[in-house]
Amino acid sequence: MNHGFLRTAAPLYADLVLILEIGMGLALLAGAYLARRQRYRAHACCQSFVVVANSVVILWLMTPSFRDQVAPKIPAKLSKAFYALATAHAALGSIAELCGLYIVIAAGTKILPPRLRLTDFKPWMRSTLALWWLTLFLGLATYSRWYIR
Repeated sequence: MNHGFLRTAAPLYADLVLILEIGMGLALLAGAYLARRQRYRAHACCQSFVVVANSVVILWLMTPSFRDQVAPKIPAKLSKAFYALATAHAALGSIAELCGLYIVIAAGTKILPPRLRLTDFKPWMRSTLALWWLTLFLGLATYSRWYIR
């Protein structure tokens, strides 16, 4: 069996995703700290990079895994923690990522019409950060349930 570097039953890609996501979570906290220090340009660069990088990880690694291992068992196996955790993680993660992408586009560009742009950033950003961290904890729980024996 092809195991990763964290000495669990996880494949290499799952270990890599876990470490990347923890790193991105810490980077988001660092970006929030930059905003508190009124370093808004650095904050915007940091948060935008994480949102885009996370999109790549989701599309390249997470979506195929979910599609192959979890989606075929929904809804029949949702009563099992193995599938329920992964499904909750995917659902909340999708919302968090879409919110993050919206914030990046609505706050950092003029792509959207003025009525769809953000005027009060803080509630959106704080809520998305909280949802992102909840998703990260669900991802840790999913990894633990799937690969730690």
